[in-house]
Amino acid sequence: MEEIKTYTQSERDWAMFCHLSAFAGYFFPFGGIIGPIICWISRKDESEWVNANGKSSLNFQISMLLYTVLAIPLCIIIVGIPILLALVVLEFICIIIASIRAAKGEVYKYPLSIPFIQ
Repeated sequence: MEEIKTYTQSERDWAMFCHLSAFAGYFFPFGGIIGPIICWISRKDESEWVNANGKSSLNFQISMLLYTVLAIPLCIIIVGIPILLALVVLEFICIIIASIRAAKGEVYKYPLSIPFIQ
């Protein structure tokens, strides 16, 4: 049976911010990666929960950037357009779900996330 851990409100808030900061990518170039990096680096040594969520968020954002870069050339043959739209929708929904789960102290594994940072 898996041990249930409880985290302080501050830890849960910072873990949630690690995920929500990815929305900066909709306003600034590379903000989706820079936001989670800032949140993660600022609190990773203080909390294992923030560390785990920061890595998870960062891995997902790097994965989404990679998938986007790979899908852009496919726009020439039109198949890339629905792929890019699907990626945007997937990213938006996953960030919301991960933020809510982190705020509750629950683990969320992003789909299609490549574990670049372990």
